[in-house]
Amino acid sequence: MSRVNHAVVGVASSAKPASDAVDATLSDTGVYISGSLRNRLVVTLIGGVAALTLLLYVVVRDYAAQIAQQSQDSILRASVSSMLDTAVIRNGIVELDIPHSAFSMLNTAKDDRVFYAIYQDDKLLSGYANLPRSSAQTTPPASTTAVLESALYQGVPIRQITASRLLVAGGKRASVSATVAQTQDALSDTLRAITLKAALYGAGFFSLAVLLSAWVTSSTIRPLRQLANSVARRGPQDLSPLSQPVPTEMVALVSAFNHLMARLEKSFSQSEEFIAEAAHRVRTPLSTVRSHAESTLQRVDKEENRQALRSMIRAIDESSRAATQLLDHAMITFRASQFEYHSIDMVEIVRDIVVRLTPIAQMKDVELRLEGQPKVITLGDPILIQNAVRNIVDNALKYAPSESLITITVRSDPKPTIQVCDQGAGFPENEIKNLTRRFARGSNAAGTIGSGLGLTIAKDVADAHTGTLNISNQTSGGACVIFSL
Repeated sequence: MSRVNHAVVGVASSAKPASDAVDATLSDTGVYISGSLRNRLVVTLIGGVAALTLLLYVVVRDYAAQIAQQSQDSILRASVSSMLDTAVIRNGIVELDIPHSAFSMLNTAKDDRVFYAIYQDDKLLSGYANLPRSSAQTTPPASTTAVLESALYQGVPIRQITASRLLVAGGKRASVSATVAQTQDALSDTLRAITLKAALYGAGFFSLAVLLSAWVTSSTIRPLRQLANSVARRGPQDLSPLSQPVPTEMVALVSAFNHLMARLEKSFSQSEEFIAEAAHRVRTPLSTVRSHAESTLQRVDKEENRQALRSMIRAIDESSRAATQLLDHAMITFRASQFEYHSIDMVEIVRDIVVRLTPIAQMKDVELRLEGQPKVITLGDPILIQNAVRNIVDNALKYAPSESLITITVRSDPKPTIQVCDQGAGFPENEIKNLTRRFARGSNAAGTIGSGLGLTIAKDVADAHTGTLNISNQTSGGACVIFSL
């Protein structure tokens, strides 16, 4: 028989704790970030999967080794039993005829070496004298129970079984024990193959679990992302509560958000109502004071006093205009968050504004000319659009020189647009981008009555209709404002 060296397969594992705890950092949006909820969830799931995979690998390998060992032990038990079954006492002599099947049943694919030893009352009858002896050979047997052990023989790991039997015949008693040992090359190959398959299955299970963890994490985080997107898509005036269904764990967050929106809406509403009420209360007494000032101006002869009264009337006009535009702005802010679309004719709205402002234009010898299509039907809030266009035209009237033309063009292609162009000095080029801010006025506005809210109102109305307000100067001279929906 050939001697085959036995290879021992060892599996070493190490676990490195992972942590995603990081110091809080300030993001570009001004929010302090302390780690990632998604990363924490992924690391936790993958860590648990890794521990479970390692546990399953160890359990499967140990269970397979146990089953394989039990199979070899069963064959060894059958081999030693077949040897002892042939032991008899004849003529006072112990005879034992070892059957061929006792060894043939131990054949393996690796041709494992087989050793045996048979003793009678501590006297070797046959076999290998240096084969490790079991306690069953040195202690008188109380039963025929076999003893299985693992040992080293000639530097090679072996598995051996020892069984004893008491023979009685013709007044003679004899104790016979037999030991059968076998190397474990085939068992080691089997365990190696099982270990490799268990490792491959474990790796496959781990990979699948990682993918599943990523999917579970994304599915878990998705409602939070959807909520964030829903809030991000809101306009600046949308303070309505969130009504979309959310998981139970997010109810407290959404409830707190809705309470915040309700408080903000109430606060904004109170502020707008206060501004509107204040503007109304200021404008009424100013009208009275102006009437008295005009009446007094007609009765005063001294030029000094007349100049003072004219300055007073001018200041009253500025205050009255500011109060009116504050009222307009408050109304626009309030309606922009809850207005409903209606079918309107923009040409009809502009024509009505031209009719109303024509007397003022004639006083300045300025012509208001309406051009464009005969009808431009669109959807929008007629009150807001009328307010915006009136402020744009009124702004053009303030800066248009005498005996000039203001052209108002209404068209529907490529989108509903109202363009107001005058022949004045135009906007200061380096200030155009700031003129739509609240109370912002150009450097050329000195001496002209105004509050700096006209273009702001127009832009707010355009934004509420998801439109645009473009301000520019004409190459031929004069300012041009394009209001688009």
